[in-house]
Amino acid sequence: LRAPLDVIVVRKLGVPGWEELAMGAIASGGVRVINHDVVRAAAISQEAIEATAAAQLKELHRRELAYRGHTGTPEIADKVVILVDDGIATGSTIRAAVQALRQQKPKLLIIAVPTAAAESCATLEPMVDEFVALVVPHEFRAVGQWYENFPQTTDAEVTQLLARAESDHGTARMPGSCIPPSMRCLQ
Repeated sequence: LRAPLDVIVVRKLGVPGWEELAMGAIASGGVRVINHDVVRAAAISQEAIEATAAAQLKELHRRELAYRGHTGTPEIADKVVILVDDGIATGSTIRAAVQALRQQKPKLLIIAVPTAAAESCATLEPMVDEFVALVVPHEFRAVGQWYENFPQTTDAEVTQLLARAESDHGTARMPGSCIPPSMRCLQ
């Protein structure tokens, strides 16, 4: 899109002993989302939630400093924001990002993802102005199952991509690079 690129750092609150399962998420601006169904089903104590949140908050601040040079969210008031993620399973992390960004009152907030669980689509769609998910399978176990190769992105890769985007900002947008708003949760 050749648009300005920034990051909002969000950290998953993984279930103790089964960290890949999100019991919630935190984001800049003091945002915390808790999946009460997961917390009840796994019988997670408030103390365990607080301990996990404290550890993830330290990592959130470390990453903000590494990626952006300061803590906090990008300045987005009255701007069109396209929030991109590699996919949505439970929706906890992107829900936290949406809440953190909504605090700044963007002109439009759009979610664009390659794949998402149908239940998460239904929950998130009313929270944003546009929602684009290219693949919404009936059976969704994990985001990684929809990729041939699904490595973690390193801090160095993130800072390199942000620096490259900053140097590219202001150049003409590439033709055909925009997904039409009519392409909402596709099945």
